Amino acid sequence: MSKIIFYEGKGKRKEIEVHPGQTLLEVAREYEIDIEGTCEGNLACATCHLIIDKDWFVKLPEATEDERDMLDLVSGLTVNSRLGCQITVTADLDGLIVFLPPAHYDRNNSQ
Repeated sequence: MSKIIFYEGKGKRKEIEVHPGQTLLEVAREYEIDIEGTCEGNLACATCHLIIDKDWFVKLPEATEDERDMLDLVSGLTVNSRLGCQITVTADLDGLIVFLPPAHYDRNNSQ
């Protein structure tokens, strides 16, 4: 099992134990973390945009050119931005810290 820590908004933290092999998008959906993933993980949109903690970002496999192209479309792009559908949980990612982009939770809190 690997522990993934999601921050969904200011002070809203969700710690999850997951089996390796799932993508972050799949984990988020299974545990009701509010990210969209419109294309169902097919790398055809950027609605599963996540921000990876800076200490963890360097431990991830490098983004593909296709992922980088999709990330160019997101609002709130950071140097630590990745698409949740492109990151597969492994035992090496135990303790991974992930943030939903501020624009995402600000939008949901304004409704």
